[in-house]
Amino acid sequence: MFSKFLQSIACAAFLAAGLFSSAALAAEKGTCGEETPCELKNGEYFIHLPRTLPEIRKNGEPLGAIFYLHGHRGKAVNALRNKNFQRMADELGVAFVAVQGINGTWSFPTAPRNLRDEAVFFDAILDDLSSRFGVDRHRTLLSGFSSGGFMTWYLACSDSGRFSGYAPIAGAFWQPLPEECPTAAPYLFHVHGTTDTVVPLAGRALGGGKWHQGDVFKSFDVWLRQSGLARTQPQTLTDGNLKCERWQPKTGFLELCLHGGGHSVQAAWIKRAWMELSDMKGWNRKT
Repeated sequence: MFSKFLQSIACAAFLAAGLFSSAALAAEKGTCGEETPCELKNGEYFIHLPRTLPEIRKNGEPLGAIFYLHGHRGKAVNALRNKNFQRMADELGVAFVAVQGINGTWSFPTAPRNLRDEAVFFDAILDDLSSRFGVDRHRTLLSGFSSGGFMTWYLACSDSGRFSGYAPIAGAFWQPLPEECPTAAPYLFHVHGTTDTVVPLAGRALGGGKWHQGDVFKSFDVWLRQSGLARTQPQTLTDGNLKCERWQPKTGFLELCLHGGGHSVQAAWIKRAWMELSDMKGWNRKT
């Protein structure tokens, strides 16, 4: 009895000092975390909780989350293991959620195979994160690379309010592009390499021409037409190695940033999107 009492005192001290890793916190709750997947009916996800979680809880602050969707045939656990992604989450004080596609693929409307209703699945993930980890559904950013970027575009198109913002990297709509999306413009921060040959800016044919990746600029045109901005000039800016164009719809935000590299992803681009979104949403203001 006495030893259990000492253990509880030690546990409380560690929590107050913020010294528990997210793996230890998850283990304490008897749930998933880090490389132990969170299993749902139609799939699974991995989560890294920020090292500052005890402080966040103590201060009564909301816990946000950055979601990451892997590329074709990818594994979510590898994204979870990425130290740059973990460091990003720790620095921002948010959860990092790596979602697993079925057989390493995503089932967007024009994909070669549709193995899951992704909209329903992501709603289930959001519900689970809220109930299991206390993630604030109103402080979320969905990012994805390559095939995960395609999925990010389509989730933004189906319901831009599902996530607070979207940060697709090297992926857009596929042909035939949607004429319009049944939702308001999202807060969307897109990054793409001008020398990308895997997912070129102009798209490319796959499967002997059976499928075709869409043009990034034409993908933006879907949102610009819908927002009445097709003939307007964007605001331009340079941020490090990114050259960006911005449009401001009545609701939401559209940004296309290009770099001179190829098919790649950087945690810094996702972090930048989160910080920009935080400013726009007023998350950094003390109320």
